[in-house]
Amino acid sequence: MLTKKTKYAVKALIALAKNPENKPMLIAEIAKNEGLPKRFLEAILLDLKRGQILSSRMGAGGGYFLNKPASEIMVSAVIRILDGPIALLPCVSLNFYQRCEECKDEVTCSIREMMEKVRDASINIMGNTSIADLLRREMELEEKSRQS
Repeated sequence: MLTKKTKYAVKALIALAKNPENKPMLIAEIAKNEGLPKRFLEAILLDLKRGQILSSRMGAGGGYFLNKPASEIMVSAVIRILDGPIALLPCVSLNFYQRCEECKDEVTCSIREMMEKVRDASINIMGNTSIADLLRREMELEEKSRQS
């Protein structure tokens, strides 16, 4: 399940990606525009900064901004920074592997085999979907909604 923390992070990154010249945006501005809780957003943006997705500038004209183009920020990276593994079981995680305590034999575990397929499908989608892709799709859906 996608946590609120990651969902809010993605919404904030889309808001920053809308910023035409990647000018710094204040937390309060992002929170207000996206309907996100300011205090929670502060912690999220700090985590994204530590994860090198965002940078910040202090003082007048300061705020947060994308550290790289939105087309290079993949949803999978955001999830891993904020929530850790994408895999639903630790025994199939690529970056956070742990053997399941109750498992007798990983090689013959049908649950593990199924979860590997789920992991691979999830990584295929989220690892190939950028913030720019989500912004583009959001704009398409808004346009379609206006035409209806």
